[in-house]
Amino acid sequence: MIAVDCLVKNIRQLVNPGSDRVARGQESGSLRIQENVCIGARQGMINFIGSEADCRSHCQLEPGGLELDAGTCVALPGLVDPHTHLPFAGTRQDEFSLKLQGVSYQEIANRGGGIKGTVGKTRAISLQDLVAVCRKRLDQMLLCGTTTLEAKSGYGLDLETELKQLQALRTVAQQHPVTIVPTFMGAHEIPDEFRGKNRDFLDLLLGDILPQVQEKQLADFVDIFCEDGYFSYGEAEYYLSQAAARGFKIKMHADEFTSNGAAELAARLSAVSAEHLIAISDEEIAKIAASKTACVLLPGVSFFLKLGRYAPAQKILAADGIVALGTDFNPGSSMISSQLLIFHLAVFQMGLTIEQALNAVTINAAYAIDRQHQVGSLALGKKLDLLLLDIPDYQYLAYHLGINPVHTVFKAGKLVVQNRQIIVE
Repeated sequence: MIAVDCLVKNIRQLVNPGSDRVARGQESGSLRIQENVCIGARQGMINFIGSEADCRSHCQLEPGGLELDAGTCVALPGLVDPHTHLPFAGTRQDEFSLKLQGVSYQEIANRGGGIKGTVGKTRAISLQDLVAVCRKRLDQMLLCGTTTLEAKSGYGLDLETELKQLQALRTVAQQHPVTIVPTFMGAHEIPDEFRGKNRDFLDLLLGDILPQVQEKQLADFVDIFCEDGYFSYGEAEYYLSQAAARGFKIKMHADEFTSNGAAELAARLSAVSAEHLIAISDEEIAKIAASKTACVLLPGVSFFLKLGRYAPAQKILAADGIVALGTDFNPGSSMISSQLLIFHLAVFQMGLTIEQALNAVTINAAYAIDRQHQVGSLALGKKLDLLLLDIPDYQYLAYHLGINPVHTVFKAGKLVVQNRQIIVE
């Protein structure tokens, strides 16, 4: 008999991505569907998936274990968000209103707003208050089905605040069921005191801040914004090569507004992911699609900023590339915390099929943060991160807009959302 301490029975439709590791190219257009199944776990890890009859014959619920009838719900893996800027202070709804009235970004920045305003507020907030802010945001994400996410620093641009952001992520991760994968992104912007001295600032990050991040084990990844007006191709190559040599996995903000070869650089440096890619060239698509680097596309930015263009998802898939989707949750260009909304934008604005978009918010998103062996699909030996959706079938998820279908959430075998309410232990 298989001993389980968590058993979800009577799942009408269990929907898995096309692969348990990564779904690239054409494979991302397929899903694996099972009907009328049970799924069991012990100590948070899946150890049974099978029919009701097999469950009765082979599974034994341990004393004190949890058994739940899924009823008429559809089951999906917990959603993975591979790109957020979670730990920031303050919001910019006033600036957003000004933008809608035609006020330029530069004018807003001249008034002390924009990223500089967020940096100032993030520098001023206490660690305790920043943790509380992050916890509230994680609650909102969890209720929309996100069970694992990546989160970047980068609104400090100095030693004290960058470490505070990463420490806030560590602290809130110990308090909240959502898994957080931390990224050090001190190279997000150039602080005023280093304007025109990019290399000096990168040397400060490498010499003073990154060693402390590494010593305290505060980040898994290092990221940089490679874009005109920020950090150049050569500066990104220098910085990321140094970070990789120190044992960090690397990511890149690449080709967001201009095509500057950043996606090709990400592939050449064996980055786990290149992110944004709105302006990626056909030549870069060919190179990154031939690599193991994931393309994390962020349609929320195009939508929020009303850019009128989106990353060429279908071109990347046609070249056999890896497409993942993320929110880019941040106060300036994508105040979006729901991967379900990103899923809808991918279908309606980027031209992805329902199947491609589901692969992109589950297994491929997990691959883009190097967690595909733990989450992103419902498979033996993986964590029981499970959503029960109050919909008739998976296709309905794209069809009915403006609702939150997430009824129940399991995280590592623990019931954390039921009847659309977070369970407080």
